[in-house]
Amino acid sequence: MGALRPDDSRHVPCDTQQHDAQAAGFQKDILSNSSGQKVPPAQQARAQEAPKSIAAGLLLATLGAIAFSGKAIIVKLAYRHGVDAVTLIMYRMLFALPIFAVMAWWASRGKAALTRKDWLGVLWLGFTGYYLASFLDFAGLAHISASLERLILYLNPTLVLLMGLVLYQRRITPRQMMGMAISYCGVVLVFGHEITLQGDDAASTALGALLVFLSAVSYAVYLVYSGELVQRLGSLRLVGLATTVACLLCLLQFVLLRPLSAAAVAPEVIWLSLLNATLCTALPVLMVMMAIERIGASLAAQTGMVGPLSTILMGAVILGEPFTAWVAAGTMLVIAGIFVFTRAGR
Repeated sequence: MGALRPDDSRHVPCDTQQHDAQAAGFQKDILSNSSGQKVPPAQQARAQEAPKSIAAGLLLATLGAIAFSGKAIIVKLAYRHGVDAVTLIMYRMLFALPIFAVMAWWASRGKAALTRKDWLGVLWLGFTGYYLASFLDFAGLAHISASLERLILYLNPTLVLLMGLVLYQRRITPRQMMGMAISYCGVVLVFGHEITLQGDDAASTALGALLVFLSAVSYAVYLVYSGELVQRLGSLRLVGLATTVACLLCLLQFVLLRPLSAAAVAPEVIWLSLLNATLCTALPVLMVMMAIERIGASLAAQTGMVGPLSTILMGAVILGEPFTAWVAAGTMLVIAGIFVFTRAGR
């Protein structure tokens, strides 16, 4: 199975600058038409729709990022009702399974059947990108705050680049190194602050941070190795199939590791899992994909910077997590570092 190089522009559905330039170009052609010729109605319509498309794309990307960030909040709330990671992720995937199965079916209509190689790729990516990454994330959230979890996961682009260095000897620019250093300093700052707050439970915090970091590594593996299948199957079809595989693996994991009596949980866990599967899993996937179609992957990714901020805000308001100057400083370092990192990669 082919791998995706970190700088492979083939996997960017639409370049943001090109999209904006096209929109501006349509308006300029109309406003400065000095030939006196009548502008075709189709061109006028495109010029009028372009700003609306950009605004809609930004709104979708923002709402998608906020919805994604709510996952950690819901997981932390569910843990208050005595459920463990294996059972909790089972319920999340149980409710998400019909949604992603329909997504896979819809995206597969009229397409060629998958080959044996395709199925092996889907199974591998479903295991690494959605099953393993999700389970490690859920397990880690039992030990650390939602804010620290979101900051660690936000380091994902740097992990993809580091894998590119190891696998392809891809050169890292000085500005990218600077961005990585800034962002990792921010995570270390928040991690050190949380270790201090935990006191005797410092080992538990360290374990949780390690599990979430491994989750980010697992998802980075998915991103690096999904390139060929994305081109052959399409992103929506691959996401639908891979997440369906992950859902089945989570259900199988519960059957193998827990007695069926463990499925008897508090009603709050059921409703929170249903909310997690819909509002914080399936819906944001669709919103971000629709945003990319309108504003491009680059601008959609930059808009996603509201994710860590919304997680910290919801963590403080809903979970009562402490919001201190250390957390604020660490968060700003992570966001600034990733911004520098992504800009340097262009």
